[in-house]
Amino acid sequence: MASTMASNPALKNVHAQLKSRMEKSVDDFRANLLSTRTGRASVHMLDQVKVDYYGTDTPISQVAQVSTPEPQLILVSPWEIALVPAVEKAIRTSNLGFNPMHDGKVIRVPVPPMTEERRRETVKHLAGILEDHKTAIRNIRRDGNDQVKKAAKDKLISADDEKRANEEVQQLTDAEIRRVEDLFKAKEKEVLTV
Repeated sequence: MASTMASNPALKNVHAQLKSRMEKSVDDFRANLLSTRTGRASVHMLDQVKVDYYGTDTPISQVAQVSTPEPQLILVSPWEIALVPAVEKAIRTSNLGFNPMHDGKVIRVPVPPMTEERRRETVKHLAGILEDHKTAIRNIRRDGNDQVKKAAKDKLISADDEKRANEEVQQLTDAEIRRVEDLFKAKEKEVLTV
């Protein structure tokens, strides 16, 4: 379906901006889901962990190689041996519930199976993040509708164009909200599967 907004010079930037901002919101939600703990080990579980790298908080992926050689184990190999204790401490204090161990060269992070209660808490937490992102998308919709209304008020577009543009903004909003809900449902199923 061709976009009426994209073909209208007065609304072309509004359309591109809305689409871009909504995409960012969906991508941010996807990143949140990736770093969420499930019953299996994933390199993304440590995405939020920051290591004190010579006075700078640095993401773990920038100071070490993170891999999952087994379904219940994350292996972290720092680029510099001197960083092993700092990386271990960062993982231990990250509030992710991991108990890392190191042999001087690599850090082994066992991923314990999740309890039923922990799975439900995780889904509840994700539902909250989902609501935040749906609200963000709706706020982007409101901004878009305001810009369309302003263009109509400034006589840059006709009343029919305004109506079509508002419908298109709503369709875009519905599509993006559906995307985050589908991502959530898939992750919920993954988390609750034992």
